[in-house]
Amino acid sequence: MAELVSDYMLKRLREWGVDRVFSYAGDGINGLLAAWDRADNNPRFIQSRHEELAAFEATGYAKFSGRVGVCAATSGPGAIHLLNGLYDAKLDHVPVVAIIGQTARSAMGGSYQQEVDLMSLYKDVASDYLQMVTVPEQLPNVLDRAIRTAASRRTVTAIIVPADVQELEYSPPEHEFKMVPSSLGMPAPQSTPSAEGLDKAAEVLNSGERVAMLIGQGARGAADEVVEMADKLGAGVAKALLGKDALPDDLPFVTGAIGLLGTRPSYELMQDCDTLLVVGSSFPYTQFMPEFGQARAVQIDIDPTMVGMRYPFECNLVGDAAETLRMLLPLVERKTDRSWREKIEDNIRRWDEVMERRAYVDADPVNPERVFHELSPMLPDDVIVTADSGSVANWYARHLKFRKGMRGSLSGTLATMCPGAPYATGAKFAHPDKPVIAFVGDGAMQMSGLNELITIGHYAKEWDNPQVIIAVLNNGDLNQVTWELRAMGDAPQFIPSQRIPDFPYAGFAESIGMLGIKVDDPKDIKGAWERALAADRPCVIEFVTDPAIPPIPPHATLEQMESVAKALAKGDPEAWEVVKQGVKSKAQDFLPGGR
Repeated sequence: MAELVSDYMLKRLREWGVDRVFSYAGDGINGLLAAWDRADNNPRFIQSRHEELAAFEATGYAKFSGRVGVCAATSGPGAIHLLNGLYDAKLDHVPVVAIIGQTARSAMGGSYQQEVDLMSLYKDVASDYLQMVTVPEQLPNVLDRAIRTAASRRTVTAIIVPADVQELEYSPPEHEFKMVPSSLGMPAPQSTPSAEGLDKAAEVLNSGERVAMLIGQGARGAADEVVEMADKLGAGVAKALLGKDALPDDLPFVTGAIGLLGTRPSYELMQDCDTLLVVGSSFPYTQFMPEFGQARAVQIDIDPTMVGMRYPFECNLVGDAAETLRMLLPLVERKTDRSWREKIEDNIRRWDEVMERRAYVDADPVNPERVFHELSPMLPDDVIVTADSGSVANWYARHLKFRKGMRGSLSGTLATMCPGAPYATGAKFAHPDKPVIAFVGDGAMQMSGLNELITIGHYAKEWDNPQVIIAVLNNGDLNQVTWELRAMGDAPQFIPSQRIPDFPYAGFAESIGMLGIKVDDPKDIKGAWERALAADRPCVIEFVTDPAIPPIPPHATLEQMESVAKALAKGDPEAWEVVKQGVKSKAQDFLPGGR
């Protein structure tokens, strides 16, 4: 049988080392589906429950494998469904390639079934590389460039293949005018800053007395160099959310997360420093960085389009984080006065005491902070942790102490709901031997997480270690938005929008063959984690948590407190519980050993 375009596409993916494609079937990719059958399902077709989940799975796979994630969808609605997951990948700088079907060329422009202008629809999310294949000879160049561009620019690319083109006989580009041959392979480029830039950066850092460092996911792989630099500078190190696993939290000078979901020590670090070194981060919330003019600043980033933003940097170094730091270290003088470092470490110790007390504040019935706090020392050394958006992200950022070798991620820039569970699926396909824990709010579980449990249960038997734990915070409320209404909108909780239906999450897990555990007594938290961590199958732990526990920011501004007060005065139905829990939580800052 002749090799068709669809056969060649799968073969080319195999040649690039792609071993999995996350997808959902549809007639717009029937040609590819038939080719998958002929190819004995190689690369592996991973069936999701929804195209958005397929894109999230591909993003999670790419985040935790370090490889390009690939997803596929049918024309029209399938392509539309992919978009949210693809935007998540694009905004978090994750390499993902989308392969999309389209109506036959002969029907284009005829208002045909499922005909959508995909070139217009995808021109933003796949702005770095988007092509429609109209003749077989465009391959392999189009596919090769899509993979190279996604990997080298850490972004989303897309290939649109009309249904009839998929079934054409493949013919390669020839040695002729207007033919574009291609080849495999993508050597990693070396990018290093100039000697003049390094000298300038060293002058800035050497002149400072109170140095702060901020690292992001771009510093992953440069942990040793970051530690050495922090030691020389006597600096504290704060982490953007996407950089949570870039440096262990058990180092005494690591202040933890920065920003609204961050820690008090990170806030103090930025408020009091006179020098700032940012490595591999484009953290956007400048109100949590030093006041403009307060600190002299240096930035290191591998992407030249991302430097010079967020803060008035004096020196921008473009290059790989580890290599650039190695080049910079010999030029940096060791700070002999360690009083700044000692203050940072004292602030961290005090904060840890405060967070422990907050975790054990009485709640009705379970304090969500305690759920995370008790798990933290129990985390397996090789664990992968994912978190959804919402109030769970607060506790993930503040209470989980990552040790060396642990990985974790969430939707850092788009902050979309629903990636927590499909990220876990992608993580298991990237590392089938490692335990994975996902934290998901009840809102995200009802939106699509329940469907993802079906996928996890379906594939778990194939993984070397079937251990996947989905921890659901069941508080019956879209909690993060409720708090944003109170703190930023001067508005009370709007029950019709915020309350969600009750649902038996643990019971549902049991019904599909998983282990289901429901916890509504704080004394049972530790035992539930022990059972789940020892389980031989996927597990859902349903923690019935108190929605009145406030996600207090690292500094509660007067404006925020006034907004909450106004919201409560307007008749918030949870007013008394909010006041009571807020006072109890904030009081932990002022108890002996606190602030």
